[in-house]
Amino acid sequence: MKIIVTGTSRGIGYELVRLLAKESQHQILAVSRNHVALEKLRQDCEGEPGKLLVQPFDLERLEDISTRLLPAVREHFDSLDILVNNAGLLVNKPFEKLKLEDLKRSLGVNYLAPVVLIQTLLPLLLKAQKPHVINISSMGGVQGSIKFPGLSSYSSSKAALGVMTECLAAEFKDSPIRFNTLALGSVQTEMLEAAFPGYKAPLMPAEMAAFIKDFAENGGTYFNGKVIPVSLSTP
Repeated sequence: MKIIVTGTSRGIGYELVRLLAKESQHQILAVSRNHVALEKLRQDCEGEPGKLLVQPFDLERLEDISTRLLPAVREHFDSLDILVNNAGLLVNKPFEKLKLEDLKRSLGVNYLAPVVLIQTLLPLLLKAQKPHVINISSMGGVQGSIKFPGLSSYSSSKAALGVMTECLAAEFKDSPIRFNTLALGSVQTEMLEAAFPGYKAPLMPAEMAAFIKDFAENGGTYFNGKVIPVSLSTP
């Protein structure tokens, strides 16, 4: 399978790529703005049977996705089986202290970047036999779930991603592409530590990555247009 994963410099994205690289049938393009972390990831996966490619790219540069990232993707892939929109940006501020720039950055990385990526990569997805797009969201973005002070910008941007997933499934219902969102609960990542200092989550990044890997490979057979909670606790 030809796979793109964003947000691969640490945490769940990093571990997901490591798991995918263990299988010889996979060709993975790992995307992150962190050059150093990508090189470490490449070294960690050296010797694995899967083919790993790394692509430094800052998803906040939305206007460059079609002009800079797409050519890099086309250099290696003529079709795309799986896209995992995992990159995320946390803004943790009281509502009254949020600046317009905070809102723009949060919406840019958590919502607009996945949307622009999907739109840009549609021609490659449509060339695959059973393409699957997985958007990684948060339980904070699920209506009716418990909410926390300081996370209004982050949670609302993730909620928008879930609704877009439902819309895309409806719009492309006659195509082979499947669109789903996984709304994750607590996982022991650096982002969780930044949001909830001192809290210990019930799952480690590698454990959640194993679930996402299986869902990415097989979930499109059973789900489309769904926002699926994957949570033991929130936080």
